[in-house]
Parts: sequence; C-alpha cells; structure tokens
Amino acid sequence: MRTACLLYHDVIEGAEWDSSGFTGPGTAKYKLGRPEFEAHLAAIASLRNSPPITAHELTNASKSEALPLLLTFDDGGVSAAARTADLLEKYGWRGHFFVTAGEINNPGFLRAEQIRGLRARGHVIGSHSFSHPTRMSRCTREQLSDEWTKSIKVLSDIIGEPVDTASVPGGYYSERVAETASAAGIRVLFNSEPTTVVRAVCGCVVVGRYNIFRGMSPATSAELVSDRSGARTKQWLYWNLKKIAKRTAGGPYLAARQWLLRKT
Repeated sequence: MRTACLLYHDVIEGAEWDSSGFTGPGTAKYKLGRPEFEAHLAAIASLRNSPPITAHELTNASKSEALPLLLTFDDGGVSAAARTADLLEKYGWRGHFFVTAGEINNPGFLRAEQIRGLRARGHVIGSHSFSHPTRMSRCTREQLSDEWTKSIKVLSDIIGEPVDTASVPGGYYSERVAETASAAGIRVLFNSEPTTVVRAVCGCVVVGRYNIFRGMSPATSAELVSDRSGARTKQWLYWNLKKIAKRTAGGPYLAARQWLLRKT
C-alpha cells in the first residue's frame, strides 16, 4: 500500500528554540513556531476529507482512501504535551509521538506522567531509540538490539501496554536497523526516506516520511499529502542526493554538515 506520512519535531512558543527537545546548533530548523504549525494543520485540513490514521490502522485503511495520512513527531520534546497534542485535537486528530527513552524526565523532554497523559488521550507512543545515536545505521547488531529493547521496556512500563511502533533517529536507516527493530517487537517502523511506498522487513512494516522544516510553507505541507505532488518528488531527489553524500563522504560529510548548521 501507499501512505503519506509527515515528520515534525517540536512546536515552540515565540523563539524559544531550546525550550523543547534537543538543543544546540541546527536543531531549530526542525522546530516550528506555534502559529506556523497551526497554519500547517489548517492547510492539511482544507485538503483532506478524512482524518489521519494511526500506525495500527495501516493494514485496515479504507480502500477508498487512496493515500492515507499519518502525522509523526520525533524526539519526545516537552512541546508534545505542552501544545502539539492540543492543536491536533482541535481537529479531532491523533498523532504519533516517538520518544527518546533515555531523555525522559530531562529538561526540555517529556516526563513520564506526560507520556501517560498523551496515551490516555488516544495518541500513539513509540520509541525513538534509547540514546538517539548519531549514526544509527553504523551501530552493531548488538547495539541496535540494546537501543530498541531498552527503549521499548522503558516506554511500555510507563504506559502500561506494549510499545510496538518506532522511528529511526537522524535519518540513518538500514535493513539491519529494521531487522533488529522487528526482533525487539516493533511492528511498524518509520524512517526518514521520503516515499509513499510501505514495505515489510522481517515482518516489520517500514513507512517513509516527508520531513517538515521551519519556514516551509503550509501549502507545501498540504501538497506533500495530496494525491499528486511535485513537492514529494523534489524531497525524494534531495534526500537521495544527500544519501549518496553520506555514504561516500562519511565523517567529512558530518563535519561539513555541522559547520553549515552553525552558519545557519
């Protein structure tokens, strides 16, 4: 099947970019101000006739819905409970909040009781690994297994039910990442590949996502989830060029990226 899935991060009041989620150079580009995020939701709502679905509804998505929509939020920043969930619920929508388990209760990140509250309100709680590795695809099989297993246990203990959804941090996905996720009990895994194609790896459903950046127009966000979209093609081309750079340059690519982020 196919699906249109959007990847957001934090939603910030004012310009307090370090108030939620990871801090430091470059993180603000992934965070939206509240008015900007509200405009994105309004644009999407004006285009879509049906609400977003959840990962657990993927296999039961209506055949009349040509391109089911999912909304995901990475990192586990405190803004998920402070404002993002409220804004989604104005439309009767539910989202997926992928939590970096090792950051729970730390400043700027969700507390355990907030995670329970989000789940009680009908949102999906999933793993975003335990420690948010810089290059997850380079981790050994043992390291990957540890990242998934520890994070799932922490989150399952908090919400009192099995956690079987997850997202890959940093865009560093590989088949081994999916294989170890499946072995740990994850049934739906989201990565950062901008594609509508849903596929399976070792019984784990792998879903691609379209990244939303600060300054991206609400119209573009809406176009990304439309039946036909040039915006999806552009993001796919950019992502694949970047993937080639990551593979060929390795460490130098990361160093150059960090330098550019400090300049922006």
